[in-house]
Amino acid sequence: MEALQQAFEARNKKLNKIEKLKELKSPKEAIEKLEEYAQNGYASIPAEDKSYFLKCFGIYDRPATPERFMIKLRIPGGYMNATQAKVIGECAKEFGEDYIDLTTRAQCELRYLCIEDLPTIVKRLDAVGINAYQTGVDNIRGIMADPFDASAFDNVLPSHPILLKMQDIFLNNYEWISTLPRKFNTAITGNIANRCNVFCHDASFVLAQKEGVYGYNMYLGGKVGVVGKPADIFLKNEAEVLAAFNSIIDIFKRFGFRDNRNKNRLHFLIEAVGMSEIAAAIRENAGIDFASAGTTMTQMDYFEPDQGRVQLRDDSFGVHVVVPSGIFKGSSMLEAARLAELYGNGELRLDMEQSFYIMGVKDVDGLLNESYFEEYKSLNTPYFNHLIACAGTEHCPFGVIENKNDAINMASYLDEKVPLESGRIRMYWSACVKGCGIHGLGDIGFEGCKAKVNGLNGSGVNIYLGGKIAGNGASEGHTVLKGAPLEYAKYYIESLALEYKRLRLEAESFEAFTDRVLRSFTNAKIGFMMMLLAYMRAKNVVVDFGFETKVMTGKNEEFEVFELGRKLYYQLTKKEAYTSYERFTNVIKSEKLENIRKLAPGIDENIAQMLELILHSDENRRAVVFSELIPFIMLYEK
Repeated sequence: MEALQQAFEARNKKLNKIEKLKELKSPKEAIEKLEEYAQNGYASIPAEDKSYFLKCFGIYDRPATPERFMIKLRIPGGYMNATQAKVIGECAKEFGEDYIDLTTRAQCELRYLCIEDLPTIVKRLDAVGINAYQTGVDNIRGIMADPFDASAFDNVLPSHPILLKMQDIFLNNYEWISTLPRKFNTAITGNIANRCNVFCHDASFVLAQKEGVYGYNMYLGGKVGVVGKPADIFLKNEAEVLAAFNSIIDIFKRFGFRDNRNKNRLHFLIEAVGMSEIAAAIRENAGIDFASAGTTMTQMDYFEPDQGRVQLRDDSFGVHVVVPSGIFKGSSMLEAARLAELYGNGELRLDMEQSFYIMGVKDVDGLLNESYFEEYKSLNTPYFNHLIACAGTEHCPFGVIENKNDAINMASYLDEKVPLESGRIRMYWSACVKGCGIHGLGDIGFEGCKAKVNGLNGSGVNIYLGGKIAGNGASEGHTVLKGAPLEYAKYYIESLALEYKRLRLEAESFEAFTDRVLRSFTNAKIGFMMMLLAYMRAKNVVVDFGFETKVMTGKNEEFEVFELGRKLYYQLTKKEAYTSYERFTNVIKSEKLENIRKLAPGIDENIAQMLELILHSDENRRAVVFSELIPFIMLYEK
């Protein structure tokens, strides 16, 4: 513990403003005045309660919708019965403009709420076992788990009962409310498939096996878009999981940094002292010499719903309800509750991709023929099935782009232009760098930013490729395009979707396609090709760039540029640019702009200039990285 104490003292000589704010009062004082605030109106609420203390109970003042609140619910593991769903739907319909957000943490958010209605909403939810305590700011947030857990064929250790006992340690306990230096996210799964993004939390408990015993490996230090690292701890039963969880949250509470809020998550404490020190402290603090890690079994990506259904152990099905970008309605939640009672076992399960399942369904065809699925069944396509988008500018003060409808528009465009009957493409959208849409983990990720369009600032996205959420290979994607104007991004992604459709193997996911084909090339080339192919389509120029040949480049951009230029030059002029070359720098014949125009009459001027830049014999004039060529692929209008 000595290293932890030293790191704590080094980083906490100056407290951040939120830590100073916490000294003003106990959060209990704020929640106990909720009735008073409801009677006296919005103006009676102190600024510190709006900005912080009410958030400890999931009540958020939303400046984007003046004098309206959002309430973030706690639904353990995303488990919800029909009675609870009805109350949530009724509250949204009666008090919140019939609006519900489904979140990437398998939770619900109600919006557009007036202060005078909040006590009534809180009481109605509490009556059916739902509250919003500790779902905001510096608290232990809702614990995530597999939405199917023991019902799934791939379940080894039922984990939901452990989740509830973990929650009992801190929930409604004022020793824990607002006492952490920063938020703390947790997940647990006893399943083979990773349906809850289990590796990207402050503390993760993941199915493992050691010497014939099934238990959980512990991973620590994950956060939005950052994969946690193994703690080399194996927990062989429920008692050890609870002891290890209690130990790590106590360590974070005592030694977590309280200076720079941008660097106060558990991740940064681990960076400061090292994982081995943290693991030793967990053992010492718990008074248990936990075994070293076993073999992690949660390796596979989640199973693809077949026509919207997943078979369960009792021969019933979980029927997938696709909710694009998580934009839902109270009236739709009420109908889901009715259908869950009529066709299923009265249970619903929220998932990490802002959708949900109606559980225990025997008559799947009957359910899917309900008018409810006229909307949702049509959205059960590869582009919508795994679509995530965080709140965006309409609901979040940090948002740079609108986001939710941007994601829906992208998916709709791809459905029309590059229809796919099967396959999986995980498109994850975040409206800003905070990454609440976990864009770094998507097959294709979008991060909202500003972009120049005709010299003026507009909305844009940074585009990522290759994120993974499965097993020890879980990792963040890499940037392939920065500052792509939002209005053109769909054309660039269309380039990828067309190559995926053309070259994929049977039933191959986009993640597998990326590993097999796209990882042969540098990120810069992929980004450039996305733009170039879009530009060529706009100009009705058909060019085969040979992605399927899988020419290994050794990640050498200079070689990639030169080979691209030769291919493009030949297909446009039907002539070789060079008769021979030596290490692609000592050329015999240069292709200057006038020669290119002559050999390819009517060639687009931007393409001609790009070819000159690629193929010029003068090294001082020849581009050797794709980023230098991007200005020559001019933005076009459609």
